[in-house]
Amino acid sequence: MRKYLFIALLLVTATLSAQEFQCRVTINSDQIEGSNKQVFETLKNSIEEYINQNKWTNLQFQQQEKIDCQMLIVVKSVEDNLYTCEMTLQSRRPVYGSNYTTPLINFQDKNFNFTYQEYDQIVYQQNQFTTNLTAMLAYYCYLMLGYDFDSFQRLGGTPFFQICEEIVNACQSASMGGPEQRGWLAFDSNRNRYAVINNLLDEAFKPFRQYFYEYHRMGLDIMSDNVANGRARIAEGIEVLKEANRARPATFVINTFLDAKADELVSIFQQGTSNEKKKVYELLMDIDPTRQNTYDKINK
Repeated sequence: MRKYLFIALLLVTATLSAQEFQCRVTINSDQIEGSNKQVFETLKNSIEEYINQNKWTNLQFQQQEKIDCQMLIVVKSVEDNLYTCEMTLQSRRPVYGSNYTTPLINFQDKNFNFTYQEYDQIVYQQNQFTTNLTAMLAYYCYLMLGYDFDSFQRLGGTPFFQICEEIVNACQSASMGGPEQRGWLAFDSNRNRYAVINNLLDEAFKPFRQYFYEYHRMGLDIMSDNVANGRARIAEGIEVLKEANRARPATFVINTFLDAKADELVSIFQQGTSNEKKKVYELLMDIDPTRQNTYDKINK
């Protein structure tokens, strides 16, 4: 297990060894007419290089500790070098004592818009806005780091989430056209980049983030030794999702958690006690009724 100690000294973006990510990027350009698709292959390779070869922290990651993630970018249109896209990001981390990897993020960004010309350099400079594409990619790298660290240490991801907040603030102040600024603004959506980091740094959501740690370290990570105890620990704390949702109805960070964890929760509690099944099913239906068909499987 990775030892997360003293993470106050974080930011180094030079290209060094032991980088943090193992990211696979897919770009779907089926909606774009024309036979020359080389620009999309160039973009894919540039994004993978940017994420995987940058050094995002001053910590040493072993090969098996790298954050496994995948990014799907669907290009909706390209006009005057403005790419209008949707992006889906998924990241996972291994569960102790098993071959299983648990999803941490399953996040869809419907305003992944940026200006790009083939062979443009994608270079992130700390505390300096360069392009919207570099800013969005940096934001998501630090978001993944934050979730990963939160899963190993109570509130361990806070420094990374604070960096995300700094990127949001910089992008709100940058001179960008309307399509590129979408996703950064406070009031254009309650399901955007601003919203998720605003939730994560809100004092009201500390109990949720602490539960996120307990779910992984005190729940999943002990299941190789005692499945019943791990499952009971997850069931014991799950009420925090309902409390957080009541405090901030339709909260994006809770929706994001369930986007990643719905199927996993079903798998865990299909083998649970009758009391665990009843408690978890009723709670999930209360806060996430649109996924009833998924949660019904708990009782089958």
